[in-house]
Amino acid sequence: MPAAIGEVPADPLGQGRAFLSAGDVRSAFALWQAAAASGDAACQVELARALLFGVGVDPDPHQALHWLARAEAQGNLDAALLLVQVSAGNTLLPCDEVIAERLLRGVQARHPLALRAVGVLFSRDGTDAAQRMATRLFEAAARRGDPISTQLFLERLSTGVISTGDAVPGVGFAAGLAAQLAASGVAALPRTSPRSLTATPAGVDAGPARLDIEAFLSVPAPLCLSERPVVQRLDGLLCAEECRLLMALAAPLLRGSQVVDPDSGEGRPLLLRTSHDAQFDVLLEDPALRLVQARMARAAGLPLAHAEPLIVLRYEPGQEYRPHRDYLGPEAIARDRPEAGNRLRSLCVYLNDVDAGGATEFQRAGLRVEPRAGDAVLFDNLLPDGSPDTESLHAGLPVERGVKWLATLWFRERAYRYF
Repeated sequence: MPAAIGEVPADPLGQGRAFLSAGDVRSAFALWQAAAASGDAACQVELARALLFGVGVDPDPHQALHWLARAEAQGNLDAALLLVQVSAGNTLLPCDEVIAERLLRGVQARHPLALRAVGVLFSRDGTDAAQRMATRLFEAAARRGDPISTQLFLERLSTGVISTGDAVPGVGFAAGLAAQLAASGVAALPRTSPRSLTATPAGVDAGPARLDIEAFLSVPAPLCLSERPVVQRLDGLLCAEECRLLMALAAPLLRGSQVVDPDSGEGRPLLLRTSHDAQFDVLLEDPALRLVQARMARAAGLPLAHAEPLIVLRYEPGQEYRPHRDYLGPEAIARDRPEAGNRLRSLCVYLNDVDAGGATEFQRAGLRVEPRAGDAVLFDNLLPDGSPDTESLHAGLPVERGVKWLATLWFRERAYRYF
């Protein structure tokens, strides 16, 4: 039975989650609200999460920030990391060096999500010192049971990214981690090329002595490939670690891809698109994933709040995405955040090197973009007057050998997300 009004049980966090599991969102929210008002930091975080993402209640991001600030003031690291995610959007909170301060507090406390995020940040720096730091951070998170960091750490061991002189864990430790992943059904990540593994992305010059958020968010200069449709390429937008991060996060979520019906606005499977994909609900995001998306948004020249949920796709031999356009029909817009408008721009990042095939083809422009790990293709779906650009017809050509992984963000004309 729910606690009486004003009464807070001994374990409000657990009791609220029990209500949530039973589908009783109202009781969970009321319980966390009462506990939060009494100063319970963990319930302040859960209340804020519900308000941020609209879980069972109308979204109220500003009220959520109030509760997160109160919880952070009590030293709650989950609150600090949620504030990192909000700041990455540069809408409700500025995307500034406070992000680094919060992440480093999490690292000092050995919070797995902070360790993973900072490891990814350092992995963008090509210096030996930064790479050693990234490896240590992934190892620390792996030792605390984080499966994603475990995959990233094991990949570093197997590819030899650890520099000579590093204190490499014993073979038994690494074998034990690999066995744990295998027992859980976690598949090995696709290998990246030496180029994408070791190259330092253009514009990045952040040494390991400090966590430079602005340097992390810097993006390479785009190369114009076509003026109609507008198509640009960005070489080295993501480093190898970020590519592996997205693949590792997406792998357990992969489902058969669907296509949005332009008439009904509903998704349905079609031979037009034969890949598998994973869509990241905002509730599944973490600091590392949000920061990677923040740089993708900067590359697109649009706020992250304009982006639909991140999609990661996997194409196996013979799979393809036949010629199509990304902009939406009126019914599809009406069913999904009509206030956000149409899909203005698409950003696709190749996450691994494909043995053969898998290029992105723009038929009207006579253009093919070959997949290379970490590189991105950016193109407009609408004309300057806001009308659909029929010249934006494009296709993901069939994979001939190997496998192709791709991350996609579709950006609307106006805000789609709450932050």
